[in-house]
Amino acid sequence: MHERERHRVILSAVQSRPVATVQELVELTETSEATIRRDIAALHVQGRLRRVRGGAEALTPPTQGGLIGRPFSVNETINVGLKRAIAREAVALCEEGDSIIINGGTTTYQMVFHLTNRRCQVFTNSFPIASHLLTHSKNSVIVPGGTIYREQNIILSPFESDVTRHFYARRMFMGAQGIGPHGLTEADPLLIQAEQKLLNQAEELVILADSSKFRQRSSLILCRLDRIHKVITDRGIRDEERQMLEDREIQVIIAETRDDAKQSASSVA
Repeated sequence: MHERERHRVILSAVQSRPVATVQELVELTETSEATIRRDIAALHVQGRLRRVRGGAEALTPPTQGGLIGRPFSVNETINVGLKRAIAREAVALCEEGDSIIINGGTTTYQMVFHLTNRRCQVFTNSFPIASHLLTHSKNSVIVPGGTIYREQNIILSPFESDVTRHFYARRMFMGAQGIGPHGLTEADPLLIQAEQKLLNQAEELVILADSSKFRQRSSLILCRLDRIHKVITDRGIRDEERQMLEDREIQVIIAETRDDAKQSASSVA
């Protein structure tokens, strides 16, 4: 991750909690402790945050709390080729007229480019997904009510009585911060609360996750593996990770990138 991206992640993090610790920032940016300490020192000198013992805090407490995690604009630039390939496989599961839920995220966002010629009923809490489908497709689009979180570009509601309860889908497509033996993990409790409501509204849960997500963890479990029906990932998944899913009768779909296809064609030739 480049310095400018790290700084944006750090500044977003200090707006989402009283103090962002060095260790939390190391996990968010996937860099070293020494790098994070240098970044905090630089941002402190620039007057963009306040350095405190063990981490950093915002100069002005936010009026609205943010979500824990990287901003959408930063995540959007990571593993783009893999995300596109995974999203293409996800849309291949959709049939004309299907009712589907697409959870906000940068991998699920790539689905919009393959949904342009479909006519599905799409429920999404993602501003970018809703906007693109409304502008470039004939899909019916429904969004929930709630608070808008600008950095992640999603709408979340803590209330039970919202439109979510009135939409039922054949499939829900969702990303995750991490996948492990205990299930899907996320970093923010409010995000988990909102996503668990959506989980109850779909017959089938399909996870879109590149292979790096099998090496990432969070202390908060979103759902257990037995709730998942399919996982779409890439060739980088390890044998033991694939076995972990298949042992729980989860179908694993491997998405091929353009580079994978070129390699296959070269080997055949």
